[in-house]
Amino acid sequence: MNYLEFEKPLAEIEGKAEELRAMARANSEMDIEKEAAALDKKAQTMLTDLYRDLSAWRKCQVARHPDRPHCKDYIEAIFTEYTPLAGDRNFADDRAVMGGLARLNDRAVMVIGHEKGHDTQSRIEKNFGMARPEGYRKAIRLMDLADRFNVPVVTLIDTPGAYPGKGAEERGQSEAIARSTEKCLKIGVPLVSVVIGEGGSGGAVAFATANRVAMLEHSIYSVISPEGCASILWKDAEKMREAAEALRLTAQDLHKLGVIDRIIAEPMGGAQRDPQATKESVAACIDDILSQLSHLSREEVVRERRKKFLNMGSKGLAA
Repeated sequence: MNYLEFEKPLAEIEGKAEELRAMARANSEMDIEKEAAALDKKAQTMLTDLYRDLSAWRKCQVARHPDRPHCKDYIEAIFTEYTPLAGDRNFADDRAVMGGLARLNDRAVMVIGHEKGHDTQSRIEKNFGMARPEGYRKAIRLMDLADRFNVPVVTLIDTPGAYPGKGAEERGQSEAIARSTEKCLKIGVPLVSVVIGEGGSGGAVAFATANRVAMLEHSIYSVISPEGCASILWKDAEKMREAAEALRLTAQDLHKLGVIDRIIAEPMGGAQRDPQATKESVAACIDDILSQLSHLSREEVVRERRKKFLNMGSKGLAA
């Protein structure tokens, strides 16, 4: 297991417990289960203490955890009959964005999401989840297809932000993001978004202008990364902890502000500790929301979505 910086004391305890069990496996006469169980109990207590009240910066670290399940993992686990659809029919296929037709509990859906990759090779191939213009245009094409056949759309958000490279800018990055956001607002089918890791800037909003937006408990959603914010405001990226607090990027803060609609609980220690339980929770949340929206007409779906974003922030201002 990969441990985060603030989890190092936990790593030592769990490492000692594993060492004892490895010694017992090598020497069957050794009986160390009692000592190992005591270390397990101590580790569980420490894990609970560490995650009881995470700071905003620590939540950023958890949201970026390399072992956290990504879009591909969710699609494989909770959707059936997934048929990938590729390309924007204009320039290329962006591997940072995956999507296609699938079923969720026998309900046909169009699922679209950012994919970061799991190892060095796949992360480079997926551009670390940072979409180029062709990725957003692919999403627009898939949303158009879903709208035409009256299929609800599910988006899984996990990106540091849109790719800021020269080629992306030359091909109209800002225009592609704006048109993707516009398409989210216009389609007459229910749109449900779940922030499963990072929700960074317009790159996330382009997929998350939805009827309902849910976030995993330790995911983040912000107009800019804490490091980027710190570099701009303080001219010092090391001020990222202060920036994370000021940005109010946690699921709990955003729920209070009315920016998101639901918080999906994660297993103790984060989604990476029990990926299967996390996937099941996400599936249950999406299914419940789609059931609630299924009775709305196409006009009501569009009207409700527009109203949601026009009213955004009023809850927090009133408080």
